[in-house]
Amino acid sequence: MKIGEAQKQYQAQRYLLQEQKKKLLKQKEELEKKANTTVNGKEIYANEAATLELSIGALTQKFEENQEILDSLSEQYAAVWNAEVTRQQGDAMQEYGMDMAKLMEVARRIAKGAKVPATDEKKLMEYSMEVYLCAKNMAMLNKHKKKEEYDSLWEDEKDKKEYDPQGKAENAEANIGMPDMTGTASVDGVSDMAMTSESTPME
Repeated sequence: MKIGEAQKQYQAQRYLLQEQKKKLLKQKEELEKKANTTVNGKEIYANEAATLELSIGALTQKFEENQEILDSLSEQYAAVWNAEVTRQQGDAMQEYGMDMAKLMEVARRIAKGAKVPATDEKKLMEYSMEVYLCAKNMAMLNKHKKKEEYDSLWEDEKDKKEYDPQGKAENAEANIGMPDMTGTASVDGVSDMAMTSESTPME
C-alpha cells in the first residue's frame, strides 16, 4: 500500500474511532444518570456499565495504536520527501559545477577566436560581463587564426531532471498494511465493539 493511501485510510479510521468514543461516552453518561435516579441503580446497571467501560477502554487502545501508525507513516513520508529533496539539491550542485565548467570552456573558445553559438555567448555574458569582455579582447589578438566552429554546450538542456518530493512520498510503499476496521463500521451499539488491535502486515 502507498504511504498516501495508508494515511487516508488510517485517518478515516481515526475519525470513526472518535465518533464511536463520543457515542459510548454519551451512553455512559446516560447510564450513570439512570443508575443515580433508580433504586439500587448501580447494582442493576453494573453489568452494562462494566461492558461500556471495557468498550471505551478498547476504543482508547485502538485509537492510540492508530495514532502510532499515523506517526510512523508521517516519519516514512518525511524520510522519502527529504531523500528526494536531498537528491534534488545534490543534482543542483552537480549541475552548477558542470555549468561553471561549460562557461569557462565557452570563454576559452571565444578567447582563441573560435565561433560559438549565440546562446552560449549569451550565457557567458549573463554569468560575467567581465569574463566575456576579457575573452572577446583575447579573441582580437587571435583573429588571424583559423576560426573553429562549435556546437552549443547546452544542447542537452531539454533533458532536465524533474523532482516531485510530494508525489514520491505519497507513492512510496508503506511498511504497514490496511487498517483493521473491525469495530469501526458501526457506532450504534456496544455489540459492534469487538475491537481488534492488529493491522495486517505487508508481505
